[in-house]
Amino acid sequence: MTQQEVWLRLSAVKGLTAAQLADLADRLMAGGRVSAACLRDFGLDDRQVNAYLYSRTLDVSAALAWLERENHHLIPCTSVDYPPLLKHIASPPRMLYVQGPPALLATPQLAIVGSRHCSHYGEHWTRYFAAGLVNCGFTVTSGLAIGIDGIGHQATLEAEGKTIAVLGSGLQHLHPRSHRALADRIVQQGGALVSEFPLNAAPLPYHFPRRNRIISGMSVGVVIIEASLRSGSLITARCALEQGREVFALPGSLDNPNSQGTHWLIQQGAYLVTDPQDIAEHIGSGLTWLPIENESFFADSGAFKRKNASEVNICAEHTELELPFAEVLANVGYEVTPVDVVAERAGQPVPVAVAQLLELELAGWIAAVPGGYVRIRRAGHVRRTNVLI
Repeated sequence: MTQQEVWLRLSAVKGLTAAQLADLADRLMAGGRVSAACLRDFGLDDRQVNAYLYSRTLDVSAALAWLERENHHLIPCTSVDYPPLLKHIASPPRMLYVQGPPALLATPQLAIVGSRHCSHYGEHWTRYFAAGLVNCGFTVTSGLAIGIDGIGHQATLEAEGKTIAVLGSGLQHLHPRSHRALADRIVQQGGALVSEFPLNAAPLPYHFPRRNRIISGMSVGVVIIEASLRSGSLITARCALEQGREVFALPGSLDNPNSQGTHWLIQQGAYLVTDPQDIAEHIGSGLTWLPIENESFFADSGAFKRKNASEVNICAEHTELELPFAEVLANVGYEVTPVDVVAERAGQPVPVAVAQLLELELAGWIAAVPGGYVRIRRAGHVRRTNVLI
């Protein structure tokens, strides 16, 4: 019996610790034909014997056929390809189904998660943070869900970075269906799809909290972009805290329900972030990455601070630009601001304000949305002219 078949069958057996699984896998692969009596001799009870020999939740033949295809992998918890940080969480998956390069699972990862019903504000800053984290050397990990998760994957690919999607279903039962093309693109561009569930497992509600512990468990930190107080993203944040990971939260508008969760996290001690560099500096990354064999790096983020400055590249410096139409831009907020309000606050006639708003939109500072405009670009890195932004 092959190692793959042994682990596939063991995945259906309940009540075994990681150490027991590893020992049993070695003994089963060393032996010949496996019988019920042999399994009882190895310490399994009747229920566990039946689960190993006659699993109702797993089609072993179909799984083995899937594994014969290119770029399809089964990674047990004893494998050298198993994500190094994931090994140390309270309840690590017994094994992972992976479509994509296994080596990617060992790269330094940051998770970006958030609301399925994100705002324009959330979408913009997800793209900003995903691209920035790619530039800082991170692999971006998320859950392939509609909303912030999907946008984070897309933005990472657009920035020519690598991204990992952790599913709450089997890899042959991709959810949501609308993201099948995105999943294909992730793999085509060198990313990976990951799941602990059997290949044809449906996206059941209780799968997603389990999925969330893997997202945070593989990552050095989790960035929450937008989340309501009852959001699944807060489950990911809780998992991250229990696993000793860093939690970062983006502040938002006070009247946006999707900011209530991030504000609550900040009140509880999560790090308020406004730029990917905040995260890179805190974790101690953005450098040419150390070999993964040197796991002490993950245990000691101070290693970053001890690196020679010539070896560190946190982010490219922004080019200083003169701030266009500062009086008008200063009065466009990150929430929707009507044109007449902007004009009144800026002391400009409405036609003049409209013309300047159009130029600001074309320059990428603001975006037109129903009801007015919203700010989409930070001005903190720009040389101020005659107004404090």
